[in-house]
Amino acid sequence: MNLDMTRRTLLQMAGAASLAAAASAAARAEGNGAGGPTFANRTPMRVGMVTLRVRKLDLVADYYRDVIGMAVLERGATSATLGAGGVKLLVLEAYPDAAEESRRAAGLYHTAFLMPTREDLARWLVHAAIHRVPLSGFADHRVSESVYLDDPEGNGIEVYADRDPALWQWNAGTVTMGTDQLDIDDLVSLTNTKVSDYAKAPDGLRIGHMHLRVGDLAQAGGFYRTTIGFDPTRERQGAAFLSSGQYHHHLGLNVWQSAGAGRRDDKATGLAWFSLEIEKPDLFAAQEERLRKAGREIAAVPGGI
Repeated sequence: MNLDMTRRTLLQMAGAASLAAAASAAARAEGNGAGGPTFANRTPMRVGMVTLRVRKLDLVADYYRDVIGMAVLERGATSATLGAGGVKLLVLEAYPDAAEESRRAAGLYHTAFLMPTREDLARWLVHAAIHRVPLSGFADHRVSESVYLDDPEGNGIEVYADRDPALWQWNAGTVTMGTDQLDIDDLVSLTNTKVSDYAKAPDGLRIGHMHLRVGDLAQAGGFYRTTIGFDPTRERQGAAFLSSGQYHHHLGLNVWQSAGAGRRDDKATGLAWFSLEIEKPDLFAAQEERLRKAGREIAAVPGGI
């Protein structure tokens, strides 16, 4: 498989006739917004792991193992835990009789898996092309380069690599992001396009950000700013992006499909919960106090709240 064949294969997998069409698909996946984990995961607060409710546990677990390359760390009749480098990133909980979550409901837009390097992203992309993994789009977001796809039950996934944070453009607290054509030729030139050497996810793979469908953008944004303590990094019509420590975004929120949605159905498939990690004890204590003052119910769990 030569380089041009890889590009054509990727376009076919994305159902696109051109790079412009693929970028347009990515724009629909990300909106007009969007280094490696060493930056995203050394900020004061960052995404830890995510739990999804699925109807077909084995099918979905095998997908994240074979397509994303995560290791199965624990597996039982009712759940599976996957990760990279021994770090837990994804828990799948089996709910065989769960109703399928509506795309108009509040919930998961996509989980974004951050590759440690651009070369890792290239290696994974060739792996996806060779194995004919269906894609939904790919784009250059200026701060990062991204590929979009869906797991077998429709949970959105982004696989991406960050550009050097020194190259990100900030103006008065707002970071410049966009949805431009991804230079696939330049990306896959970093690796062998004839064979896949992506046997597993790199040890440094992490969840770089979460993107959520919400019912009320002002209410959701206010909660994550005031109660959780994220800083806004970009806003556009129907969407908001927030982060800790000047990352481009640890969290994306949008109402493109879900405006007016109420509380999500806890018995439906899709997102169950995701965690935020705080390393420093004083910051953790301050976060707990912030939640208490906001009148939020708090329950202790191993290693956190």
